[in-house]
Amino acid sequence: MQTIFVMVKCELGRSYEVADAAVEAIEQVSEVHSISGQFDLMMKFHLDQDVDIGRFVAGTVQVLPGVKDTFTIITFKAFA
Repeated sequence: MQTIFVMVKCELGRSYEVADAAVEAIEQVSEVHSISGQFDLMMKFHLDQDVDIGRFVAGTVQVLPGVKDTFTIITFKAFA
């Protein structure tokens, strides 16, 4: 299992719409948070080990209506 975080910049006024669409349409999404700063949302995904992260983000997250830009963080290890 691999965990990634994707920060998402949305079109103006569409962050709640994008968040709802992600929760409804993407089964690998674990959490979606609204955040402050350069990006509007931070999404956490758990992906199978064989999933190509670039293809997943480009073909699943970036194509959600209202998404303007993304920034992906790949994690190595989770500490409890």
